[in-house]
Amino acid sequence: MSPFSADAMKRAAAEAALQSVTHGMRLGLGTGSTAAHFVDLLGARVREGLEVVGVPTSERTRLQAEGLGITLSTLDETPELDLTIDGADEFDAALRLIKGGGGALLREKIVAAASKRMFVVADATKEVETLGAFPLPVEIDRFGALSTRLHIERVARGLGLEGPITMRMSAPETPYLTDGGHYIYDCAFGAIDAPETLAERLQAIPGVVDHGLFIGLATAIFVAGKDGVRIVGDVTGGAL
Repeated sequence: MSPFSADAMKRAAAEAALQSVTHGMRLGLGTGSTAAHFVDLLGARVREGLEVVGVPTSERTRLQAEGLGITLSTLDETPELDLTIDGADEFDAALRLIKGGGGALLREKIVAAASKRMFVVADATKEVETLGAFPLPVEIDRFGALSTRLHIERVARGLGLEGPITMRMSAPETPYLTDGGHYIYDCAFGAIDAPETLAERLQAIPGVVDHGLFIGLATAIFVAGKDGVRIVGDVTGGAL
């Protein structure tokens, strides 16, 4: 693996974030390629004697963590967490994120909101000046999907946003289903100049379960690039 490959940089970010994990922590375990590196590295530390409890954000992460011997819980059993470590599809300088490319945005957001801190691990290609180059995932209830899509289009138009809204598919003619049994629309709006406003208006649409704008949740972002890992934000924010 080249030290400058995207995969190597993702692993470097995960290694840096792992340094903040201490004995006895209650951890939210993210979903996606970079979060998977973190879970692998955490599993190695657990084998060396580190004791933590993890709450996975997807069935995929649950299976990975179980296979590595990480003790797992649920938010019903462990409703308050010390730290969540997850990836992102995009982030900006204000620590706003787009997430959901891996299909787990709802559970990721619930787990992040239950945590004192959220650390994001990412390679430098995920950093943007303005969110929106990555299509925004919007998770919707299956009932009335077309009606919900039209409502999303109207909300977007009202904010000057246009672009294709595409239902995510797992196979031809087979819509992708989240772990919660919902559909996802991927909204290629381009640059989102007012992400807070868009987030608020999307959330108000009946039929929208949640969206991939994560605002006010991340406390620090570990960004891996060719010059090493730098931290955006505050690793101590929210810590006891």
